[in-house]
Amino acid sequence: MYATNVRNLKRNPSEALRHAEQEPILILKGNQPNAVILNLKRSLGDMDGQLKPALAASLFQDRVLSLGAAAQISGLSLSEFIDHLTQLDIDLVVADRQTPKELETLDSWLS
Repeated sequence: MYATNVRNLKRNPSEALRHAEQEPILILKGNQPNAVILNLKRSLGDMDGQLKPALAASLFQDRVLSLGAAAQISGLSLSEFIDHLTQLDIDLVVADRQTPKELETLDSWLS
């Protein structure tokens, strides 16, 4: 496994990506292991089907990606990805500041 530190990674990220095409890259921070860079097409093999949904779920949970974009990255159909999120207990819809007012309005309509 090739290892580099954060400073070298910042200076030349392309070098690390080239190495990642051959083998995983260990990133050191203060001479301690901190992260690993993997080439998704080459290094993962069988793990590819597990890592992509996990990555997509994390990006959706952090609201970096929409539901559709995350499902596409995951390699799952939209319904399969929704099931995956449900198993991980990740909410599909997150309440915002407007939600309580909308609920009051809905209650008044239903009364």
